[in-house]
Amino acid sequence: MKLGDLEKLVLHYLWENDKADVKKVFSHFEKIRGGSLNTYQTTLDRLFKKGLLSREKLGYAFHYKAKVERYELIGQLIKSVTNDFITEDDNSLIAAFSSISKDLDVEQLDKLEALIEAQRIKLEMGK
Repeated sequence: MKLGDLEKLVLHYLWENDKADVKKVFSHFEKIRGGSLNTYQTTLDRLFKKGLLSREKLGYAFHYKAKVERYELIGQLIKSVTNDFITEDDNSLIAAFSSISKDLDVEQLDKLEALIEAQRIKLEMGK
């Protein structure tokens, strides 16, 4: 999945502000980025069609909300990039995460370890 710069900005805005209609999104970005109301409507619609936003009609306008958490999107993006390079029995993804982990501090490594342990427990309970 590929995201444009404006799509990324809008997602960040919705993660921080829960939900908004196009006029609210436009008024936020109008002074700092410019563009037309139509540009933001198209961007919200594209994000909705990509499954990243949900929308609900309130009155005459759709109100959009992020459908995925930030970490879920990052996971989807990692998966889409790595699928082209990794085979089923390949450990390259694990090696890549290990390589990235050298940039983490002790607290982040502890959180990662806790998440891995929680996932291990889920898998074992599913057996």
